[in-house]
Amino acid sequence: MDLNRRNLLELAAGTGALSLVQGCQSTGTVSRKSGVTIEKLEKTAGASVLQLDGADSPLIIDSIELLRKGRDSIVRVRSKDGAEGVALTNGREQYVYPILNKRVIPYFLGKDARDLEDHLWGVYRHASNYKLQGLAFWCCLAWVEFAILDMIGRVTGKSIGQLCGGVIRRNVDFYVASGRRDSTPEEEVEYLAGLVAETGAKAVKFRLGGRMSKNADAMPGRTEGLIPLARKKLGDRIDLHGDANSSYDPPKAIEVGRMLEDVGAVYFEEPCPFDHLEDTKIVTDTLRIPVAGGEQEFSRRRFRWMIYNRGVDIVQPDLHYYGGLIRSTRVARMAAVAGMPTTVHISGGFGFIYMLHFASFTPDIGLYQEYKRNIERYADWFDPPLRINNGAITVPQGPGVGIKDIKSLLKDAKPAVYS
Repeated sequence: MDLNRRNLLELAAGTGALSLVQGCQSTGTVSRKSGVTIEKLEKTAGASVLQLDGADSPLIIDSIELLRKGRDSIVRVRSKDGAEGVALTNGREQYVYPILNKRVIPYFLGKDARDLEDHLWGVYRHASNYKLQGLAFWCCLAWVEFAILDMIGRVTGKSIGQLCGGVIRRNVDFYVASGRRDSTPEEEVEYLAGLVAETGAKAVKFRLGGRMSKNADAMPGRTEGLIPLARKKLGDRIDLHGDANSSYDPPKAIEVGRMLEDVGAVYFEEPCPFDHLEDTKIVTDTLRIPVAGGEQEFSRRRFRWMIYNRGVDIVQPDLHYYGGLIRSTRVARMAAVAGMPTTVHISGGFGFIYMLHFASFTPDIGLYQEYKRNIERYADWFDPPLRINNGAITVPQGPGVGIKDIKSLLKDAKPAVYS
């Protein structure tokens, strides 16, 4: 098939029409791409996530507050009987804190924490919060959810993995990622080699294109030079990932994707603008290399569209941006029904801790998860301390998120104040 621009535009139009028809079809219609029905996806996503054995008495939320200690912002939740839990944010709280303080926290006060799954819908409806839907709202909810899960875990003696279905792995293979686009191919490969040497990672991810750049590269010839050079210099033992951050239209994305196929890359992340699902589907349908996407997504129905229509091969909810572990687990379960892995996107320095818990209980998480290279800052917060061995990180043990001494963590923490 000659994939010139005209053919691709015609294909895009056809894809859009097909998607519209599929959207109007009966929920019992089996997708030719995913092999499942919308009804089955919805039933799967609607099933209960939490296993609350041991939480036999009401756990009424008395307070939730945003605290600051050094570089960390911490959400602390307390129950009326003195239980508490904490969550660390991803840095977005500095400008979305009014939503947290005025629209999310008030809903949860006086509620039973054991009903957390129901509260995810309740807070969405509360005070018309659905009008605020987006990353700013769902980040706030994620922080509160993380803290509540930590509190429930401490009360029941269960880790987050045990609360969310049971721990099936204790070690998680990871890749290290470069966020740079200011480097030449030679500089970037040298930097990536340093990350591998530093961490023992078995895989790397590099940036392609110019980030939402309408096909422009970060510098002339950078992408075309970087992809083959990375394979040549890093060797065949290191797996490669490419992330375009919404840089391309379908023709250019396919061109770059072919380069990634030539070097045997693991996947091609977010090739087209993140909200242009039809364009991304064109790339997914055309390339042999798996296409990943979803880090900016906040709608379960759009994730359902991606899975039902096979708009991507790998779904990537961000545990903060998408609103927490429970909602992300529902996406992963839908993906699993369709035979697709879920490899979460990571935002925030402490975010890889929540990733480790998610990976501990999610059956198909793909080959690698992202590691932000700051384990040394947090390793001794846990018992046993977190460790890296042969390109994998140990999953935190202990109740809740696993922080062994939240009293010390909270010592000298003050109410967060932002100008």
